[in-house]
Amino acid sequence: MSRLEVTEKIVATKVAKGLKWADVAAKVGLSKEWVTAACLGQMTLNAEQADVVAEIFGLTPDEKKWLMVVPYKGSLPTAVPTDPLIYRFYELVNVYGTTFKELIHEEFGDGIMSAIDFKMDLKREPNPAGDRVSITMSGKFLPYKTY
Repeated sequence: MSRLEVTEKIVATKVAKGLKWADVAAKVGLSKEWVTAACLGQMTLNAEQADVVAEIFGLTPDEKKWLMVVPYKGSLPTAVPTDPLIYRFYELVNVYGTTFKELIHEEFGDGIMSAIDFKMDLKREPNPAGDRVSITMSGKFLPYKTY
């Protein structure tokens, strides 16, 4: 058994039961963005959170243990994503990455936006020309230190 197999079981059960990530997150008591990432194998659940997820998805005690293991994060199947939606984010960073970098450095100085002290909110914005995807990402600024 592996974390990938547990993730695949979670996704299969979600589809079979017709669950929504927002409903799973509400039962866990955290954001839909973080809980979805955890269920997809990118975050570590504590014992209480793992109990809730295991109950929802019918995981065995051994499968539940995998939810509490620190995962190998950022594990896409290919270097350049082939999934069209994920590729658009890759494209976005390729096109606007230098702009993000330039504007963050201008505003904050030499440093990075944390992906650890981070939160995200994804929502639908109704629009007469076609609904829009709104993603707000907020990460703590971490300046490089001199030593």
